[in-house]
Amino acid sequence: MHIPDGFLTTPLWLSLDVVSVPVVGWCGRRAQAGTDESKAPLLGLMGAFVFAAQMINFPVAPGTSSHLLGAALLAFTVGPAAAVVVMTAVLSLQALVFQDGGLLALGANVFNMAVCGVLAGYLPYRYWGAGRLRRAAVFLGGALSVFVAATLAITELLLSGIRIPGAALGASLLVFAVSALIEGTITVAVLEALERINPSWVETRPGQARPAMGLLALASVVLVTVGVLFASAAPDGLEKLAVRAGINERARALMETPLAGYEVAFFSGSWAAKAGAGLVGLALAGALGWALARVIGRRRRV
Repeated sequence: MHIPDGFLTTPLWLSLDVVSVPVVGWCGRRAQAGTDESKAPLLGLMGAFVFAAQMINFPVAPGTSSHLLGAALLAFTVGPAAAVVVMTAVLSLQALVFQDGGLLALGANVFNMAVCGVLAGYLPYRYWGAGRLRRAAVFLGGALSVFVAATLAITELLLSGIRIPGAALGASLLVFAVSALIEGTITVAVLEALERINPSWVETRPGQARPAMGLLALASVVLVTVGVLFASAAPDGLEKLAVRAGINERARALMETPLAGYEVAFFSGSWAAKAGAGLVGLALAGALGWALARVIGRRRRV
């Protein structure tokens, strides 16, 4: 679902860059109200888990795959404002270090997944998440976060003058709908698993939430070391749509990195290449989330 450089027109990606920067900044200021320095481990761990989950593609249709977005899960655990900041950090890391998503199109990806994806995921939880409909609200939030982000990406391609055949558009929307249902199911399963181990674990002090946080840490490591062995190599929904629309060759990278494609360059093609890149990404995502929480917490205290 990450839009690469070369797909969007300059006025569109530039406009979304201009819009996304102040929105994320505003969310950072809003996050100060509910985040203190004691939450730094949680934000770092959630950022690392979302990064790990996004590395693992699973088949959703013949020749097409998808992966967990994690925007709704972040919103449910750290709050919507902090979720936007953490998701933006993950997307920036993916673009700058792993060449997943364009640098110029980063504003578009942040707008689609970090801003609108988080908002769409959080709204059902905000209004129906406290009563009998909680599980349905969590499921709907997870599903909406993916479908809204995907629909925005397709809309931006259309606004950039890309002609998408009707059959390809319909097939892509169906793939994204299936991906959304899977996202909702996984979001419910992960949240309920964490809460069975530590009820109200997000509100407790970090020391008291160690079992749930330990599960998240273990799951993250397993995903990037073992999960990569079973991950689908098929293109995701947006990549498949680009092939169907005949624009896949437009994608370009503005720079080369040694971890491009989530593989360590000198181990290319091996399990060590993927696992090594995943472990580096985990460390970077965790450290970045932790550092952001510390900064937000200090500003709040001041």
